Amino acid sequence: MTVPQPQTLQLNGVEIVDTFAEAFPIKAARLIITADSVRWANTAATVMCGNATSVIACDVEAAIERQLAIDETPDGRPGVSVLVFGFSVDGLGKALQSRVGQCILTCPTTACYNGIFDCPKEKQIRIGGGIRYFGDGFQVAKKFDNRRYWRIPTMDGEFVCEDYFGTITGVAGGNLLFCGTNSSVTLRAAEAAVDAIGTGTDVALPFPGGIVRSGSKVGSRYPKLKASTNDAYCPTLRGLTQTELPDQCHAVYEIVIDGLSFDAVQSAMKRGLHAAAGCPGILRITAGNYGGKLGKHHFHLKDLL
Repeated sequence: MTVPQPQTLQLNGVEIVDTFAEAFPIKAARLIITADSVRWANTAATVMCGNATSVIACDVEAAIERQLAIDETPDGRPGVSVLVFGFSVDGLGKALQSRVGQCILTCPTTACYNGIFDCPKEKQIRIGGGIRYFGDGFQVAKKFDNRRYWRIPTMDGEFVCEDYFGTITGVAGGNLLFCGTNSSVTLRAAEAAVDAIGTGTDVALPFPGGIVRSGSKVGSRYPKLKASTNDAYCPTLRGLTQTELPDQCHAVYEIVIDGLSFDAVQSAMKRGLHAAAGCPGILRITAGNYGGKLGKHHFHLKDLL
């Protein structure tokens, strides 16, 4: 059974549903991870972002923001910027102490620095000071320009980690849904959107490669589950549920965007929408919302055209 669709717009011949993506406030931190080479900076960042796709079932949402040149890092080495998002400052601090200690401290040649400044003390989280005890009394603190760093001895020298990291209130849950004729063309469009979004800053795509195949809805027929498959967008369930799919649609991919501000997420959504709409095989682009009941941030697709 097909439900009536909202008014539609057009971009490059692709149907753009006149709807909005609904997002909510979330606490955010930025980590600058450096190493002797791009390989090891990327390795540490990738491992640290593991199992961090959705706060529905993960302690944080996290993804690489961008690569950093040597003149952009505190120690003049290759680096990676990572954005991490959590429901509370305390929760973010606990998760990052664990992830930095397990995934960055353990990685060859790395160091870890704060990437958000001018943050009030009460909104800062302690990372270096929390994991310094691994040094077993041999750790040393150094202070430069009112920033304290911990030097923790390791088998290849020492791990340098800044003591306190700033946080801000960001935005989580900006999203786009791409409906295409088959999985191959739809995936290519989603990849194009990811690449376009990656040209900006202050945003992160926490799902694998930035793309979601298992879009979810709130709730489930199983009481213990907070979320379950978004059956309205599952092609194999057409005829068994109230579908939101256009005719000839046999695949849907979603992109979820977290960012440090409303403007950053909106700009990223615009880049992603325009990139995907230029790809063959895309029938419709829409977005997910909960009638405005989930979050105060509403990204209307008509404003992105």
